[in-house]
Amino acid sequence: MRPRLFLAAALALALAAGARDSFDDWVAATDLPPLTVSVGSEVLARDGTLLRAFPVADGRWRLAPGPVDAAYLKDLVAFEDGRFWHHHGVDPVAVLRAAAQMLWHRQIVSGASTLTMQVARLLEDGPTGTLAGKARQARLALALERRLTKAQILDLYLRLAPFGGNLEGLRAAALAYFGKEPRRLTPAEAALLIALPQSPERRRPDRNPKDAKEARDRVLDRLVASGRLAADAALAAKAEPIPARRRDFPALAPHLTERLFAAAAPGARIETTIDPRLQRAAQKLAARAIAGQGGQVSVAMVLADHQSGEILAEVGGAEWTSTNRAGFLDLTQAPRSPGSTLKPFVYALAFDDGLAHPETLIEDRPVAFGPWRPQNFDRSFRGTVTVRRALTLSLNIPVVSLTEALGPERVLQTLRRAGARPVLPSSAPPGLAVSLGGLGISLEDLVQAYAGLARLGRPVTLSAEAGRAGPREGQLFGAVAAWQVGDILVHIPPPPGAAANRIAYKTGTSYGHRDALALGYDGRHVAGVWMGRADGTPVPGAFGGELAAPILFELFDRIGPERAPLPAPPPATLLLPTARLPQPLQRFRPRDAAFAETVTGAPEVTFPPDGAEIETAGAGLLVKLRGGAPPFTWLANGAPILVGTRGRETVLNLAGPGFVTLTVLDAQGRAAHRNVVLRP
Repeated sequence: MRPRLFLAAALALALAAGARDSFDDWVAATDLPPLTVSVGSEVLARDGTLLRAFPVADGRWRLAPGPVDAAYLKDLVAFEDGRFWHHHGVDPVAVLRAAAQMLWHRQIVSGASTLTMQVARLLEDGPTGTLAGKARQARLALALERRLTKAQILDLYLRLAPFGGNLEGLRAAALAYFGKEPRRLTPAEAALLIALPQSPERRRPDRNPKDAKEARDRVLDRLVASGRLAADAALAAKAEPIPARRRDFPALAPHLTERLFAAAAPGARIETTIDPRLQRAAQKLAARAIAGQGGQVSVAMVLADHQSGEILAEVGGAEWTSTNRAGFLDLTQAPRSPGSTLKPFVYALAFDDGLAHPETLIEDRPVAFGPWRPQNFDRSFRGTVTVRRALTLSLNIPVVSLTEALGPERVLQTLRRAGARPVLPSSAPPGLAVSLGGLGISLEDLVQAYAGLARLGRPVTLSAEAGRAGPREGQLFGAVAAWQVGDILVHIPPPPGAAANRIAYKTGTSYGHRDALALGYDGRHVAGVWMGRADGTPVPGAFGGELAAPILFELFDRIGPERAPLPAPPPATLLLPTARLPQPLQRFRPRDAAFAETVTGAPEVTFPPDGAEIETAGAGLLVKLRGGAPPFTWLANGAPILVGTRGRETVLNLAGPGFVTLTVLDAQGRAAHRNVVLRP
């Protein structure tokens, strides 16, 4: 008898093993759907918060899961699938319970779908009410459990669960219904988000608030019954109102985020340097700036940290959904006339070349440059003025005279080295009018150029993309020249009601009142404001000083305690009145006079002035000269220290401190002398 029993047992085990192997083969042969779920692109602020989200290609809002409230996850598992962490995709206990309840009550009382089976249905968008559909979900759930971890399965649920309309996934639902990320949820919010996927359309809170509340409260009751939630906490949660509408997804910096989204791959997570507090402040300022203007007037702004190059706020236009104001256009990128805002760069180059000094006298009188006779904005002339006053009053004749001496191409090359991309109106060589705004340049490029001025001539790349900003190679002009320009600009009278001597700024108004601009900087930040019409038609009475400058000062006021004062003058700065300047710097001489002197005159040291006391701080001594015939030889106290140089600006390495007699000899043996005192 025993052999027969052993034979029967062996046969039963073999049949069971064969059935198990066949079952394993059946599960292993399951055709899995794609497990990669597309999500919408996100653009993030510098603090990681969401600036803007974009739907997936078919218009559904589906976002990558972020941090999720731990209590919500525990409540979800407790309510939907209490044995989720223990079963293998299908819960036999739940199946037997559901079958017994159906036989006893002669109707379906509870389902047996696990979270894994729900994920299987969502991946394939399969049927829910048929036996074949349930069998397919069970098979796919078993296969998913062999391929994925429990955490990966839960992640798919958090991405795919439906929450009504075109909302998919927990994060999209939390943002749409509560205006918040799901990292912190109240019991009422968590319960509603647990209830919605079971019947997302019938329970949509924005359409069926009564059904939504009943479903939420049933979840709360179940959580109390299971010991997951205290009764008094559930009572308080039931008193919370159901959200009556869907909220708009965040849309800060819409023009910038649209530009970054268009350049990125689908589903990208784009990190930016935008400060959300400053961005909101800038957008509010923009809305207020156009409130009293005509229906087509718009505004654009850029605010950046010129020390790092990071753009902190950017407004591409007011009312970005308005067709009347062409709100869809990003006006920070549009080439427009800069008006007088390029004048500081001309003066910086002139200071750096030794052509002028802030206290140099220059003529503001009617003059012809070939057939062109430029006029000042008010069509009047001031006669002889200092360069400081010429820039303060934004006079045209002096800056054109300096542009002629420098050459307009020099001005353009300086802008290009700063990272700007000026656009000339034709293929002809640049003319003298470039210094008065006779070219096109975007607001963002203008701010980038002013950042180089703020950094004492050291250019920087501005960018709103994290990791893209930083210093550029080269030098636009010397630190002394840049500081001298900033010292003039900071003393320009501010708009009414604004604090004086805090921002170095310059305004500009293009020909025909088409563009009103204001650019400015302090010791850390640089900003630009443009106002006008997107189509370039004139805005009667629009002036940069009246329209754009007040907005610029208000924008700086929003920065708060991070604002920084302008730097102190570099040690080599020549702080003298006109009468005490070296003779060549007391009055600006036009280009032809300077040229004649270079050919026939003896060398003249334009810096340092005779008798100057200079702090070198251990560095070399900067010297400049004009005239003479190269090459040059420099001597200190009669001893040669630099021989055969052709440059008219150089740094001498001198032993110090103490009194030094400097001598420069040109190729014809002509000499110039300076006596200076070097301080450590």
